[in-house]
Amino acid sequence: MNTISLCGLACDECEFYNKTCAGCYAVQGSTFWAKEMMPNKVCPLFQCAFNEKGYESCGDCAELPCALFLSMKDPAITDEEHEKMIAVRVTRLQS
Repeated sequence: MNTISLCGLACDECEFYNKTCAGCYAVQGSTFWAKEMMPNKVCPLFQCAFNEKGYESCGDCAELPCALFLSMKDPAITDEEHEKMIAVRVTRLQS
């Protein structure tokens, strides 16, 4: 079974899962990269969906994909790859 993150990423497909990351739910959004890059040390998507709106995931939000969701791009991928991944993640979250 694939572990799906709050934003629709497949944790089991991630090179960091079970190494430097236990998954966003396990660390309450304080992922390794959020600790390094975010002012409040929490993923902005986790903060918005789970902490502020009380959703189980971004898939519960009528605004998916919102501007914040679209702006959260892995700097290691191209814009084209990002757009394709957004579509995959939205599909995962809405099914």
